[in-house]
Amino acid sequence: MAEWQGNTSAGGGAFTRWRGVFTRSRTALVGAGVLAVMLVACVGTLPWTLGVVSDSGGGESARFDVQHRTARHLPPFWCGSGGRPAVQARLDATGRAAALEQMARARGESVDTLEREGVEPTADQARAARPWFWMGTDLLGRDVLVRCLAGGGVSLGIGVMAALISVVLGTMYGAIAGYVGGRVDGVMMRIVDVLYGLPYVLLVVLLAVAAGSVMEEWVSRQGARAAWVRAEVQSGRYGVRGGESVGAWLKGHPEVRAGLEARATEALPARVVSDSGRTVYGLVVLLVAIGGVSWLTMARVIRGQVLSLRAQPFVEAARAMGVSTGGIFVRHLLPNLIGPIVVYATLTVPQAILQESFLSFLGIGVKPPMPSWGNLAAEGLGEINPLSLGQSHWWLLVFPCVLLGGTLVALNFVGEAMREAADPRGR
Repeated sequence: MAEWQGNTSAGGGAFTRWRGVFTRSRTALVGAGVLAVMLVACVGTLPWTLGVVSDSGGGESARFDVQHRTARHLPPFWCGSGGRPAVQARLDATGRAAALEQMARARGESVDTLEREGVEPTADQARAARPWFWMGTDLLGRDVLVRCLAGGGVSLGIGVMAALISVVLGTMYGAIAGYVGGRVDGVMMRIVDVLYGLPYVLLVVLLAVAAGSVMEEWVSRQGARAAWVRAEVQSGRYGVRGGESVGAWLKGHPEVRAGLEARATEALPARVVSDSGRTVYGLVVLLVAIGGVSWLTMARVIRGQVLSLRAQPFVEAARAMGVSTGGIFVRHLLPNLIGPIVVYATLTVPQAILQESFLSFLGIGVKPPMPSWGNLAAEGLGEINPLSLGQSHWWLLVFPCVLLGGTLVALNFVGEAMREAADPRGR
């Protein structure tokens, strides 16, 4: 036991080992670099992409949802117009609209006022004011680059948080089952087997539907109003007989029922939830649902490791010395489980991101207009014209898929390097 503890407690050796693994593997370095770029570009820019700005219509909207009426389906600026007059016309109209907005801000007037006065920008002004859409625009004239950055932040955030939930649940569940053993282990593993037999998409859909029903009930307060009406009827002020049900009495007195329901509405008005609040609630439900159905494999892996470790001499010695169960798990079992935990965590993060993207692709994940790589790919798929590739808006599908695929590959490269560094048997 002393030898094992000495091998795992050297902080400098651990740092050297981690650095050595990443410096020896080019794929690990590439994966770490790509992942760092994605995190900075997507997660780091979330305050900017989710920020509220003024749109061309005079209202306010999130930056990822700003619509340019004249910039519908524009390709990336480095592609040009592709020789299509319709695209060139939209480019010219977008430049004119941007130039008018700049002139209106400079004069302190509105764009409508300038148009009524007949003010027109010159060709050079329109060309200089034309925005550069690095990844083109979508059907509503929204910048695909901004939407991909915001969607990447949402997908990465949900993936990491769902993987964290999955790792914590799976580790605790598997450790308890493996260490306690006996009937407790048998019952806990049979539960895992039952959950394994259910498709995760069905579980996520059921959880999402249940969460949506809870939200609607909390907002409408229908249940609370019905309880208020029943309490009023049962208070004795309406002469209800003891053996008569409240529902039957209310059906026989529709006028009294209407009055009580009106009073209940005044006493318990509906709650108001903003669109941003509903979006946050939906995202939390989604990550909890994904993390809540992704821990089964982790539980089985950890259970097998604990069953092997609890029979080792150092665990027997700790138990003979009177170390508590929690102390044995924290000081002796958990350090030996770091390798499997790290390996599974690095596999769970891309799996969770892929599950979120798949669910959003099906329309049961992140709801528009909030973007994610999944629903961006779903929107882009409908813009591909198989009969005429020259008229397809390919950038709406290619860029979200490339970003998603590159991130998943980078996570797998980094996960393999972390597995090598954390595996105690490879030291």
